[in-house]
Amino acid sequence: MYQLSSAVCAEIEIKKSRFLGQLYPIYTRAEAQILLTRIRAEHPNAVHVCWVLLCEGDSGLDDDGEPSGTAAKPMYNVLVHKELFNVLAVVVRYWGGTKLGAGGLTRAYGQAISDAFKHAELAPIEILGELQLAVNFADESPLRRLCENYQATILEVNYAEQAILHIQLKSHQIEDFYRDAHNLMRGNIRRLSTDEGELQ
Repeated sequence: MYQLSSAVCAEIEIKKSRFLGQLYPIYTRAEAQILLTRIRAEHPNAVHVCWVLLCEGDSGLDDDGEPSGTAAKPMYNVLVHKELFNVLAVVVRYWGGTKLGAGGLTRAYGQAISDAFKHAELAPIEILGELQLAVNFADESPLRRLCENYQATILEVNYAEQAILHIQLKSHQIEDFYRDAHNLMRGNIRRLSTDEGELQ
């Protein structure tokens, strides 16, 4: 999966209707709503402002009055095909006086986003996972050094009968990390839980 390095846009014209395709890096619905309000204010004469939001735990889409399935769905399909995430796609439409029909609309909205994507600079998204490890107090420092080697983040530490470290790192490194930790602690380690798959 990928995310945008910066916002991009493109404009197409079909039978005198103008479609302004825009892609923005976005991480929350609140951020998206603020941006959509601003876009609507910038285009008071537009007939439709259709959008798709894809971000962790809070995605959505809106045809904004276009026939159902003819605007947001083709935009969404482009984003999924391009493996884009943490993104707000917006198409602003100015009416040109000629009806395009369902097929024409579907093609227009999809093309507006595809054309904007041609200008995009992408960054890969790392999928992060979490695990909790219980170790003897004397082994906490070596485990912290191992975390540094893996560029893992210690989210929380609790002290009970042992030190319990809640660790976040790249998902594909979790099993290697645990194996190295197990060897380093000579088997004196307990894995309490794993919650893999968080997107950052």
